[in-house]
Amino acid sequence: MPYFKFSFNEIISVTMILFGIIDILGVIPVIIQLRNKAGHIQSEKASFAVLVLMIVFLFVGEQLLGVIGLDVSSFAIAGSFVIFFIAMEMILGINLFKEEMPESVSIVPLAFPLIAGSGTLTTVLSLKSQYATQDIVVGIIVNVVFVYFVLKNTFRLEKLFGKAGLNVLRNAFGVILLAIAIKLFRSNTGL
Repeated sequence: MPYFKFSFNEIISVTMILFGIIDILGVIPVIIQLRNKAGHIQSEKASFAVLVLMIVFLFVGEQLLGVIGLDVSSFAIAGSFVIFFIAMEMILGINLFKEEMPESVSIVPLAFPLIAGSGTLTTVLSLKSQYATQDIVVGIIVNVVFVYFVLKNTFRLEKLFGKAGLNVLRNAFGVILLAIAIKLFRSNTGL
């Protein structure tokens, strides 16, 4: 029976990185707009879909990359650029990535690409070059629990933080993500 040694520091790091990338607090206004259009968000289904997407990509993503001739370091470097641009969006308040507003709320537009989009999946795979797999899984689970909580309590959180509070959170996590992007780039390029 394999022995998994969990690292509290790694779990905290992974959780914070994914929390910043998923940016569930930053997308509360988008979620509210989706809820207003559809009338209801299926929080359980969306959260489960996010969990499955991230776990499957963690374990199978490397093989998928192998099929197209890429290694994890190259993917991590590419991921660092994605994280960098997401951080710049958060800090500067600009949209570099084009987002389409779906007609109705379902697993597809909410779980993917809004919550577990390309940036999140890139980050999950990039984390494999820095952290133990079991710590990444725990970080994913912690984030999915938080995503579920936010989806269930979107209106309450909007009232609690207010517009200014959500902007402060978004900017703070943008700076953290920028530092993470630079760390990922440096550690995978040898600089």
